[in-house]
Amino acid sequence: MGTLALVLFGYLVGSIPTAYVAGRVLKGLDLREYGSGTVSGTGVYYHVARWAIVPVGLLDIAKAALPTWLGLRLGLGPAAAVLGGLAAAVGHVWPLYLGFRGGRGVSPFLGTLLVVFPWGFPWLLVAMAVGRMAHATGVGTLLGIALLPFLASAAGRPVEVTSGCLAMLALTVIKRLEANRSPLPADPEARRQVLLNRLLLDRDTASWEAWMLRKPPA
Repeated sequence: MGTLALVLFGYLVGSIPTAYVAGRVLKGLDLREYGSGTVSGTGVYYHVARWAIVPVGLLDIAKAALPTWLGLRLGLGPAAAVLGGLAAAVGHVWPLYLGFRGGRGVSPFLGTLLVVFPWGFPWLLVAMAVGRMAHATGVGTLLGIALLPFLASAAGRPVEVTSGCLAMLALTVIKRLEANRSPLPADPEARRQVLLNRLLLDRDTASWEAWMLRKPPA
């Protein structure tokens, strides 16, 4: 019962759409209608206010760090702690309060890692930074998450942590392909290309500018 309560708590806390709230409060806009359509710090940075990415990012990290820490603090064990953090990530990605259209989940992953696998935190940040410098943030992030299970195993982390890292990879792949239920092209070849772009680049188009800087029709 304790683990189930922690998972429910994690999901509800993770569902709090901090980026969406920032967009509404600071600019009066719905981030789901801008850029990639994800409710994320990236959307806040490019469409709301650059400074706002700091508090939004920290809160999104804390949303997962809190239930993960509580799992350990309450003596529920590493499995419950990881499940609490993953539940927050699921809430962030598919938030109850926004019709299940949310962010990518990277910030909650960082919050979970901060508690159960601290070395995974800077690793994922570096992977994202290297990807950004190479103008391929989506690829860098995907590779960083894909290697987390191997790093956790090599570092001697409990199997629950390694399994949690695998779950992070699965959530990332599902979220990228699902893309907040964005429609796919009718043409089979175009559909395959869009799905490949989503998986590797985390966007539908080859052009980053055409995707991230989109705005709703006037």
